[in-house]
Amino acid sequence: MVFGGLSSSELTGPRGNPTVTLSARQERRQMSFKANRGADERTPLINGESSTDNGHVVRQPRSNVYAFFLDFHHTPGRDSDSLPVRSLAYTWHITKVTLLSNYVNFLLVMVPIGIVAGAMNWNPTTVFVLNFFAIIPLAAVLSFATEEISLKLGETMGGLLNATFGNAVELIVSIVALKDGQIEVVQSSMLGSILSNLLLVMGMCFFFGGLRHRGSNGSGTEQEFSAAVAQTTCSLMTLSSASLVIPAALYAVMNQNGSEDTAKSILVLSRGTAIILLLLYVLYLVFQLRTHSNLFDAERQAAEDEESEEPHMGSIAAGAVLVVVTLLVAVCAEYLVGSIDDIVESANISKAFIGLILIPIVGNAAEHVTAVVVALRNKMDLAMGVAIGSSIQIALGVTPFLVIVGWIIDRPMSLHFETFETVAFAVSVLVVTYTVQDGKSNYLEGAMLLGLYIIIAVAFYATPADALDQVHSLIMG
Repeated sequence: MVFGGLSSSELTGPRGNPTVTLSARQERRQMSFKANRGADERTPLINGESSTDNGHVVRQPRSNVYAFFLDFHHTPGRDSDSLPVRSLAYTWHITKVTLLSNYVNFLLVMVPIGIVAGAMNWNPTTVFVLNFFAIIPLAAVLSFATEEISLKLGETMGGLLNATFGNAVELIVSIVALKDGQIEVVQSSMLGSILSNLLLVMGMCFFFGGLRHRGSNGSGTEQEFSAAVAQTTCSLMTLSSASLVIPAALYAVMNQNGSEDTAKSILVLSRGTAIILLLLYVLYLVFQLRTHSNLFDAERQAAEDEESEEPHMGSIAAGAVLVVVTLLVAVCAEYLVGSIDDIVESANISKAFIGLILIPIVGNAAEHVTAVVVALRNKMDLAMGVAIGSSIQIALGVTPFLVIVGWIIDRPMSLHFETFETVAFAVSVLVVTYTVQDGKSNYLEGAMLLGLYIIIAVAFYATPADALDQVHSLIMG
């Protein structure tokens, strides 16, 4: 979601939000690239670049070692006359660019270890931890490959592609859990993704950004973002909250009257509501990308001096990376979900805590850091876009889509969440709405959001493992 909007050429940005902008993507990519370069991107002695008389940067020859391992634009051998050499060089170039695309990719070493641990039936806790950390860099690579493809498709198609694959990790993990009958984990992970973005990420952005830009003592200042767009997205979040409250209210009424068709009625209501929410999400995309895109360009916040970003790999190569990483995520998710029951029994923690607190970390870690960094740079529209954009897609897109998937594969996935979860979600949306309605933020508001998130986390952690599980069994009939 773009707050304070950017130009149309900067659309199609990262995860789960078609208009989190190219500038936001550049922020994340530059953090990783500059860390590897060890100097400013125009430092001639490091980057091998010099300026021409016309002010254009001309790339000068670098050492072959640097070019082979660290150059994002060139790999020796790609211009060879030999097809095998050229093919191997291009394959390494794609691998190199992918590996160096994000700072969390050092965790990719966990992927083969986690798969081996799951295949050889290691201790369930070990399997869970290894695959937990394996999926984090896979999510970052998935986002990178999606961005590379979207750069070639234009703003509209690129935006839709990012909207489709933005929350792919959460979607894959949830489908695997749904197929395994772990409906409570699916519901908790969806709710957890929303709450982690609304409370944890936004709270950290407000808190650290507010401390950085607090002004002088006695003359404090606040960071600003587009209040109009914030209110629009909060209205959508309130709608999604209502979509959970209504099934809960219906369940309470029917259960009080002793109706025997309670579970069936809840499923019918949930599936009908899911279809409506998906239609509203499509309208939201059209509203944001096409008919009213001007509303998201109200306050330009893109850095005009940033270089335009060019793709580092072709569409076919990016598509291949996308397919391979998606398969790896599916395998790791299978082992991750398969170890949950044993962990619940051995550690005596509820499935709700695992789904609400732990699993959302998997797919969102890299984007969370990005949001905080841009908030520190006083680009609050971009930070709000990363924080709220993914929440909107989870609430209006992914969750109702999973209800439809459950309908197809005969799993009773519904929008009737456990009452405790529903109340936590409704209260969180209410607090966030009051916090952002003035279009300003400070570190105190950030501390409030973080405090609420910690309270919710502690509440679910303190809940006995069998308490919510028994309630969930009654809900499912």
